[in-house]
Amino acid sequence: MNLILFLIILLVSFIAVRIGAIAFQLTGLEWSLAKFQALSCFTGTGFTTRESELITGNPQRRKIASVLIVLGHAGLVTMIATFANTLRPGAFVIRFTLPFLNTVFPSYLVPWANLVIMVVSAFLIYKVFANSRIATKLTDLMRSQITKKQLIKPVTFSELMIATGGYGVSQVKVSENSSILNKALVDSHLRSHDITVLAIERDEVTIPNPSANTKILLNDTLICFGKLGNIRKHLCDEIS
Repeated sequence: MNLILFLIILLVSFIAVRIGAIAFQLTGLEWSLAKFQALSCFTGTGFTTRESELITGNPQRRKIASVLIVLGHAGLVTMIATFANTLRPGAFVIRFTLPFLNTVFPSYLVPWANLVIMVVSAFLIYKVFANSRIATKLTDLMRSQITKKQLIKPVTFSELMIATGGYGVSQVKVSENSSILNKALVDSHLRSHDITVLAIERDEVTIPNPSANTKILLNDTLICFGKLGNIRKHLCDEIS
């Protein structure tokens, strides 16, 4: 029973971290940073001052981080307890006859068998969540459910850095009502509004310094530099 409980907690922990990462991403964090922040909160390992400001400065992210921290501590305590109980020699009374050897499985080997099962299971669960194809499908499914049930309010505009003179770097997600959707950068006339697209994030792939002929697609995230007022006016108002 302890072994089964340990594996369930392990699986739930992986799922909780992934859901936390999705929630952070919906609040405007870049995906790789969102995954790191979710894992940091869940494990209680912490992060740098600059990164912590990204969490503490946003009400939605603070709530997400709080839930992950509580779940992480509860899960860690339970996992340690079940792990210890699983490795106790008397945790299970497993004695069965091996048909091809006609002998009994010794009880003192049970903890080692349980340890092997836990290690193998942890490796398999990690591989499932690390595999790009399977992980992408699971992530898309969980993201759609979170968005559908409106558990987290997605943002399409986030200022990443404010520079002097009103200039800064912002990220903007392209939605269906955007006037620049399916247009090439050269036809979007963003440069005429003093807005430069530094990079485009598309399906977890970053296109740095995109050419003028690069087409803007649905759900692209544009990393823009320019006057923050112009970005809000010409991109944020249209897309959000």
